Amino acid sequence: MKFLRHAAAGAAMLLAASAGQVWAGATFDAVKARGVVHCGVNTGLFGFSAPDDKGNWTGLDVDLCRGVAAALFGNAAKVKFVPLTAQQRFTALQSGEIDILSRNTTWTTQRDTELGLNFAGVMYYDGQGFLVPKKLGVKSAKELNGATVCVLPGTTTELNLADYFRANKMTFKPVVIEKNEELAAAFFSGRCDVITSDASQLASIRAAQASNPGDFVILPEIISKEPLGPVVRHGDDQWFDLVKWTVYAMLEAEEKDITSKNIDTMSGSADPTVKRLLGLTPGAGKALGVDEKWAYNVVKQVGNYGESFDRNVGMASKLKLDRGLNQLWIKGGLMYAMPIR
Repeated sequence: MKFLRHAAAGAAMLLAASAGQVWAGATFDAVKARGVVHCGVNTGLFGFSAPDDKGNWTGLDVDLCRGVAAALFGNAAKVKFVPLTAQQRFTALQSGEIDILSRNTTWTTQRDTELGLNFAGVMYYDGQGFLVPKKLGVKSAKELNGATVCVLPGTTTELNLADYFRANKMTFKPVVIEKNEELAAAFFSGRCDVITSDASQLASIRAAQASNPGDFVILPEIISKEPLGPVVRHGDDQWFDLVKWTVYAMLEAEEKDITSKNIDTMSGSADPTVKRLLGLTPGAGKALGVDEKWAYNVVKQVGNYGESFDRNVGMASKLKLDRGLNQLWIKGGLMYAMPIR
């Protein structure tokens, strides 16, 4: 009994000594030492991750990576973007070529476990749909029996497509092409009757690549759940925490009406949550192993979630996507930040 009491006391002392201690991991340390975040993105998906004619990357997924750089370094520009196809993305993350995969990637059981990955939140709640030419006269996905369908390989899209047609006792002929740009070109050239992907991606393809977007329609059926978010490797909880809480900081800022434009005037707020978010009440930064102004830097340099959504895929963009499920929870959506305290 005496030994057990001593052992218990020793364990308690060890726990007390470790309370508040930041446990650094290989990825966190390597990124900090390197001075730049390596971020895996889509090869070109307008609104989510795509380079402009000057090579500058923009999009909702791009903003998350800039936010992580702002949180870690105080500088959102310290990011190197690595364009990856759907088939390349997981290998690039597993091998250490990239630190974060922020590439419209669906959170699934197999990816979260067998692939040795962690999803650090959801940046966009989506679902798979079908884009068709209006001239086909198709009003429903259930009218697509025998259709030729363009689809990306190595995606949940490919599996969902097969499941949907099988469940509805229909057949289809797949046209499988690895790169988004080539897949869209095949569709618009008439090689396939329909192209299937996440509804947001279909809207992006229609807006960015159709010569006349009005000639194409996204069918009403949404056949899957596609929660899209950033991904990191297993094995470094500190890096996982930083990416995860960057997502939550952007959401919390929107909930508290803190924007990149008004953030400096919010320092006088009496709201305890605002004070913690802006680093005026310290603690969160130390817990994450970064400066106490980490969240301030994210919002100041990148914006809150609503700002990022609006300019990239929302009403201020060419896509003009409705917030829908991606509205804040207090406005009927699914976007909900864990408490920063």
